[in-house]
Amino acid sequence: MTKKTLNNKLHLAEASNVTGYRTLIERAYEELREDIVNGKLAPGTKLLIEHLKDRYQVGAGTLREALTRLLSDALVITEGQRGFKVAPIAIEELIDITHLRVTIETQALRDSIRQGDAQWRKDLQQSYEILSQFEQPLLPAYAKDWEKANAKFHVALLAACNSPWTLRVLHQLTQNGERYRRYAIGLQTERDVHSEHELIFNAAIEGNEARAALALEAHIRATPELLIKSVQKGINVFHQKQN
Repeated sequence: MTKKTLNNKLHLAEASNVTGYRTLIERAYEELREDIVNGKLAPGTKLLIEHLKDRYQVGAGTLREALTRLLSDALVITEGQRGFKVAPIAIEELIDITHLRVTIETQALRDSIRQGDAQWRKDLQQSYEILSQFEQPLLPAYAKDWEKANAKFHVALLAACNSPWTLRVLHQLTQNGERYRRYAIGLQTERDVHSEHELIFNAAIEGNEARAALALEAHIRATPELLIKSVQKGINVFHQKQN
């Protein structure tokens, strides 16, 4: 075996190990994130590496990498040298997120409607049809699939706004609002989320930016209003869910 061949094989093996390691980090990140978002790891829970290793079947280094990513997502916080814990959750935070989303997202929707072409309308139509499949009715058992379809619909709505920074900021806000939406889905209410999306979709497709923006604002505000009313009634909406 020549030196060149040996070096090539070593390079391929190293690349394979790196790819495998990154895959493990990605899996650990996704599983941890899902458990945080759906409440299996409750707000304030200490994330002890030794315990998590067994739960997620990965090494300490992989877990730290995954937790660092969740730190960037603001779903995990650190306490000095005392390790990681699930970020707290509070109505005040949701109100802040909601205010920013309304301010930024409604303007982005107006811009997207003005600049959207035939392909934008086609993509929006497709995302709306997929989302509708999970909303008639919207059940907690399908919350994860609905969340993905919901995110794609909102991305499609804004896709023509031509502002990458706006989309980056909104992506972060939407991700941090996901925990609250999951808790809201778990409440037995008469809210018709599909009708809300239908109003937004129809106005956007028709090019009525004012009506679309108003419908989007009402839709964004609906989740905090629902949770605030529940808290006022004494309902513990942020209770820990069972594994």
